[in-house]
Amino acid sequence: MSAQITQTTSFIGGRHVPSLTTYANIDPATGDHLGDVSRGGAEEIDRAVTAAAKAQREWRRSSPEQRSRLLVATAAAIGAHRDELARIESEDTGKPLSQAYADVDVCARYFEFYGHTIEAYHGQAIPLSDDMHAYTRREPYGVTGHIVAWNYPLQLIGRAAATSLATGNCAVAKPADETPRSTVRLAELIHSVGFPAGAFNVVTGLGAEAGAALAQHPGIAHLGFVGSTQVGSQIAHAAADRVVPTVLELGGKSANLVFADADVDQAIPSLVRSIIQNAGQTCSAGSRLLVHQDIHAEVIEKTAAAMAEVTIGHGLDDPMLGPLISTRQQERVEGFLSDIGAARIVTGGSRPTGLAADLEGGAFIAPTIVDNVAPGSTIAQQEVFGPVVVAMTFADDDEAVALANGTDYGLVSALWTQSLSRAHRLAAEVEAGQVFVNTYGAGGGVELPFGGFKKSGYGREKSMEALDEYTQTKTVVIKL
Repeated sequence: MSAQITQTTSFIGGRHVPSLTTYANIDPATGDHLGDVSRGGAEEIDRAVTAAAKAQREWRRSSPEQRSRLLVATAAAIGAHRDELARIESEDTGKPLSQAYADVDVCARYFEFYGHTIEAYHGQAIPLSDDMHAYTRREPYGVTGHIVAWNYPLQLIGRAAATSLATGNCAVAKPADETPRSTVRLAELIHSVGFPAGAFNVVTGLGAEAGAALAQHPGIAHLGFVGSTQVGSQIAHAAADRVVPTVLELGGKSANLVFADADVDQAIPSLVRSIIQNAGQTCSAGSRLLVHQDIHAEVIEKTAAAMAEVTIGHGLDDPMLGPLISTRQQERVEGFLSDIGAARIVTGGSRPTGLAADLEGGAFIAPTIVDNVAPGSTIAQQEVFGPVVVAMTFADDDEAVALANGTDYGLVSALWTQSLSRAHRLAAEVEAGQVFVNTYGAGGGVELPFGGFKKSGYGREKSMEALDEYTQTKTVVIKL
């Protein structure tokens, strides 16, 4: 990987492909220059799609056993380079090193999981009549395209690549502008274990150039996108113009609903972790805190006290909270905090003080609680994408559900209650793709279907359901 430290290039057809122009990769904690990145565009995308199509002609005929063996070998290769990958991920994103290690482990788990499950994935025989033999086949689409966000580069591209390759597709990925290195390194590892050259290709560059070219390329048969709802809509339009299927994981404004019978002390660590993990730059972040009026003051006080103990620093020093991805994102978060109306900032709300001298120019925001937020306000409705939680009060179950469902998003929610009846009843009423009870998130949740309701997107990734997303059903009927 030494060649990639100073310049990160596209990886196409099993080879590194530099571009004539580059841009700088910046450490968000210090503002230091981490190296240059090749600024690929339409030419590189076309080359990558051609390489993937060539590889797919061979790969689509591979047996589940062959795919399984190479997927599991990729998981082992990721594990063997765990330290290297975690450091790259921490430097590029700014996230604490322990969180970067967790991302590497989850990426490996995707390849392991789909390597094990693909041999059990099959079509069905249909009992049509005695003189008819009817069955279905699950077949790959061909070349899949993947445009992913900067918040979890390895996790996001790992789940896409593993699923696509497991089902007999080949792929072209466009990593986020800010975080290309781990995706290129993953492509090297995939190639090294014996996948056909071109089975997994990466084009580095800017979203408006390389990303747009990938979304519009006529050789892409299936598109996956992780990012903002606004850009997701553009991706969906590009796919619709060519009538290709799309999986979209978009924004979120996920809620923790804390009821009067909740074990508050049990809940507090999860409430804090759900908003400070990855500096709150998570589609499924617990960015809304809805609390029953009888315990509202207690929950806010204890959450604020826990946030006061959060350590902040450079990701490689493994604090609890690292920087945002960029100073541009920092300014965006500050814009939300400057427009809170009659709400009250309980803790945080600004750039932290007391950081080391080399971090003073970093993109940091202190963990923040904004209380008494109006449900219809901008900060309560829109995705802040920072360590900022907005708090509201409810009087009964119906009001809690109305608040939880009162945004355009529906990705994740959590219910904190000791009532099993309430948990089951409200889990059915809350509009979200995942609902947790007395916990939040699932440490990567590779086995759990993941996707959104409403403007949080459509389609499902992770779990066995993702295999259906990356294959198309063919029905065969034979007259006996």
